[in-house]
Amino acid sequence: MSPNDELPEIAVDEAIERVAGGALLIDVREQDEWDAGHITGATLIPSSQLQSRWQEIPTDKTVIVYCRSGNRSNAATDFLKQQGLNNVHNMLGGVVAWEAAGLALEK
Repeated sequence: MSPNDELPEIAVDEAIERVAGGALLIDVREQDEWDAGHITGATLIPSSQLQSRWQEIPTDKTVIVYCRSGNRSNAATDFLKQQGLNNVHNMLGGVVAWEAAGLALEK
């Protein structure tokens, strides 16, 4: 299966496995949401800045994008794929699903 054939949406448990394997986490929420709590090790690139900052994202790594519930990150995943990043995934449910799984956020 090539990266282009992979499902663009993955669950929290799959995201954890991929991050353990070296995947990057990109948080596309806004600064105030990030400050209220974010996933440890994530990089903040707010969706409002993604068009001007997407080049900061390495093209040779698996990238997992998340937001609060999965809507903004789904749009961000689509945008990044349009820019040629093939191994990009939306974390289903975002921070809501992360916390529902009993996982902590960093402040």
